[in-house]
Amino acid sequence: MSTAMNFSSKSFTPRPPDKGAFPLDHFGECSAFKERFMECLRRSGYESAACRQSAMAYLECRMDRRVQPSRRRTAQLMANEPLEKLGFKDLMNEKSEEKPEKS
Repeated sequence: MSTAMNFSSKSFTPRPPDKGAFPLDHFGECSAFKERFMECLRRSGYESAACRQSAMAYLECRMDRRVQPSRRRTAQLMANEPLEKLGFKDLMNEKSEEKPEKS
């Protein structure tokens, strides 16, 4: 009887997680990036650390692409996040060091 009282007292409304859930790439806009990443994983014996450049390129592709508007709003395949927050801070530093300084 106490169980019935707990269910009736509050209503639960499920909501998606803030991170880790994003629309599927139905049109294959980033499939070339995904395939490069998967090939890198196969070559490296599924050692993800060896494929971080490919992973970063794939995530950049997802953040740059838009999905079909629904309910009068446009969404990306993945929300824009600084790559540093996604664990690529060290790769971002390497990119900036590779760029020649302008004189």
